[in-house]
Amino acid sequence: MKFSVILCMGALLLPHAAFSATEGGTVLLTEQGVNNLGIEIVTVEEAEFQDTAFALGRIETIPGRTGAVSSRISGKLVELRVSPGDSVTADQIVAEVESRQAGDPPPVIPLRAPLKGLVMHSDARLGDPVEPDKALLEITDLSEVHAVARVPEYQAGMLKPGSKARIQVAALGEKEFEGELIRFGTSADPESGTIDAYFLLPNPDGVLRPGMRAEFSIVKSMREGVLSVPKESLQGNPANRHVYVKHPKIPNAFDRVSVQTGETSANRVEIVDGLYPGDEVVTRGSYSLGFAGQGGGVSLKEAMDAAHGHEHNEDGSEMTPEQAAAKKAAKSGEAGHEHGSAAPAWREKFFMATTALLFVLLVLSSVSKRKGTPELT
Repeated sequence: MKFSVILCMGALLLPHAAFSATEGGTVLLTEQGVNNLGIEIVTVEEAEFQDTAFALGRIETIPGRTGAVSSRISGKLVELRVSPGDSVTADQIVAEVESRQAGDPPPVIPLRAPLKGLVMHSDARLGDPVEPDKALLEITDLSEVHAVARVPEYQAGMLKPGSKARIQVAALGEKEFEGELIRFGTSADPESGTIDAYFLLPNPDGVLRPGMRAEFSIVKSMREGVLSVPKESLQGNPANRHVYVKHPKIPNAFDRVSVQTGETSANRVEIVDGLYPGDEVVTRGSYSLGFAGQGGGVSLKEAMDAAHGHEHNEDGSEMTPEQAAAKKAAKSGEAGHEHGSAAPAWREKFFMATTALLFVLLVLSSVSKRKGTPELT
């Protein structure tokens, strides 16, 4: 029982623990820690926000923009100037055919490209017989292409011709293209529940080729003056979202701030509550901050002391004049006690020794009296 009481009193006398980064919601790092985590920050501001729908699809050629190279006479292919993958201009000579008509030498007829574009296919070899009904080359104009998105039927009703889409092609890395919706397919796919949406896509460099896989971020609606953050800034589960905001005063410190989210676009999330324009939010390294600061480190008080050059309370707040005076007095009292405790130490020892000696003499005196007292009859 006595031992339990002593433990309880000891717990009450222990000083409060230093500020914990995980409990207090602020992560304190060194400059090296910030560099190691690769922390990157963006400033929150109100801007245009696009409500988008994601879809997968492909690149296709535009019907009517493909031409064939063929001969009007029978003969033999004697020259082939292009190969699949070559770009040609309209009316460019691409092959020559030797006629079967008599002559010395036999007459040779040039074959010209019917349009500007890319040689997509060739069935011709030097020396092959040539007939008017056989196409030798296929050329396609790829200055514009169709990007065809497989859009869920329930979302197709929200889209109208003229809707925009940001399109990325896996084969071309992070490069982004912008297309405009021109029409939908003639029928939906009953198995997948999707319908093809055709977007017209400029392709001046010719880098987009038929069959390439594409990812679509289709704009369903657009609003102005919306506060949003990059998706990578957002942490937590759907019921408890939070971001890390750079502390306005403490270097290398980041506050954990709970937020309420709204709509989601391709790469941003609307923030309904919790942030203000001008807040500096962590993007890259945000996930790692949830694990930083654990296992000790500087306290919030120490960080504030170092940043401002004077002492603060344990919670990082500024000391009032009364608190500062009380702390100074407490330190003076502790110092006086330490200096004065050595002087009377010998007096305490002398007093303890004298008390022990008197106690022994008293015991001996009592024993002597008992031995010398006569027995009563």
